[in-house]
Amino acid sequence: MNIAQIEWLMYQISGLLLPPVLVVITLLFFYAFFILGCFAAQYLQRQRNRHHYQRAIRALNEDKPTLRPRPVKGYRLFSYYQDNKSKTAADLEIFAIRALEKQRIVTRIAPMLGLVATMIPMGPALKALADGNIQGISENLIIAFAAVIFGLMTASITFWTASIKKRWFICELHDLQPHVTQNEGER
Repeated sequence: MNIAQIEWLMYQISGLLLPPVLVVITLLFFYAFFILGCFAAQYLQRQRNRHHYQRAIRALNEDKPTLRPRPVKGYRLFSYYQDNKSKTAADLEIFAIRALEKQRIVTRIAPMLGLVATMIPMGPALKALADGNIQGISENLIIAFAAVIFGLMTASITFWTASIKKRWFICELHDLQPHVTQNEGER
């Protein structure tokens, strides 16, 4: 197999990759808006239940056995701890990392797929340029630029929401730290 055959084979294979990459980018784009909706709902829950959360943390700090704090909507790490009091700080950190994992993966993969979907149509666009086919150039460039925009918008949305959720988890973990440390000492 000579170099020209390898180049032709790579060109053909890359052309086959474009449709699945475009489908995945589109699905990730809709996933990002789903995540944005979930984020908005959680934000509203946190705003609505802030006083319940603060009261529950005070009850934990005062160690009042009669006031058994319950899970609080919007405060996922605190609620997880309330349902699993024997968990350590490391367990809570793992829970938080796992809760953000999908978003963090999408944040990294979406721009890569956008770049892949940008580069694949560039081959046919350059070939159309060499042939003097202006319409072929524009059609391929439209696909290329749309794909990279979808990828970057997806990454922007998921990065923003994951960053704020990470801060929320850190604040909740900080609030729970004295109680989690007690559990670690009891083991």
